[in-house]
Amino acid sequence: MTSSRTPSWTISVLGAGAWGTALGATMLSAGHTARLWARDPALVDEINTDRRNSRYLPGIELAPRLAATTSMEEALQDADCILAVTPAQSLRAVLKAAKPHILKSVPVVLCAKGIERETGRLMSEIAAEILPGNPVAALSGPSFAADLARGLPTAVTVAAEDVELAARLAERLSAPHLRCYSTDDLRGVEIGGALKNVLAIAAGATSGAGLGASAGAALITRGFVELRRVGAAFGARPETLMGLSGLGDLILTCGSEQSRNFAYGVALGRGESLDGRPLAEGAHTAGIAARIVRERGLEAPIIESVTELLAGRITVEKAMQALLARPLKSEN
Repeated sequence: MTSSRTPSWTISVLGAGAWGTALGATMLSAGHTARLWARDPALVDEINTDRRNSRYLPGIELAPRLAATTSMEEALQDADCILAVTPAQSLRAVLKAAKPHILKSVPVVLCAKGIERETGRLMSEIAAEILPGNPVAALSGPSFAADLARGLPTAVTVAAEDVELAARLAERLSAPHLRCYSTDDLRGVEIGGALKNVLAIAAGATSGAGLGASAGAALITRGFVELRRVGAAFGARPETLMGLSGLGDLILTCGSEQSRNFAYGVALGRGESLDGRPLAEGAHTAGIAARIVRERGLEAPIIESVTELLAGRITVEKAMQALLARPLKSEN
């Protein structure tokens, strides 16, 4: 946390959705200056004038010092740290727009969870491509934006390949109600964050179809096996996937309709229309995740079933029947 011996930072937050706004407010409580960047002028005006973000964080009053702007240049001016909190599939475009205004050596912390659909690249790979002169880190873990914005206790992981950078960022980004742990297993943290969204859709669909708590528990447990299997193929450490950014995030995301991915799955399981529903990043990640596991010869039937389910090629019931009919084998 910040102290008299730790000067405050100017932190630029790219993205003023629920998570970006909550992180911006939290950076203020950590003693930093925070600026939000958003595309929508109406949203920027509401944050600056009414101290609210009624679309993404209804009922939560924001601190007067939280400033928002539509100007990328203004948002990034004199930034000591950048939090990239845009959806995973738009990260590339946002970083390209931000690049002319980002000073080299300023750390970029990726707060989106996903895999780029067109390329199969992780968020850190995209950032390294576009901003080769900037250190890259990721922030991930079991966290609902509304909880963080209300000041409720939250713990996350900050990852960077440079262990000293990870530790420094974890210290600086921690706040009275936000505890940040550090790790140098960047890939493990990213894989955990991306795949738990896909598995949350499966858990939600199981719940929405009324298949029972026993089926839900089995699916989450076996889904975690797949997460570890895919993570290992990417070089992730088992202890990372057992931690906050893996198992912790999976437990949270698969158990509440506060999770957009779980809620998306519930609607899918109930046969409801998905038109106009809030963004569920897992719906974008599922297809590319399934392609990756096939290309690497990995066994991940739940991830592949979610892809088939989203494409409308199978029903939840058929998917569960297929999973139960798989050859019997040892659990381990």
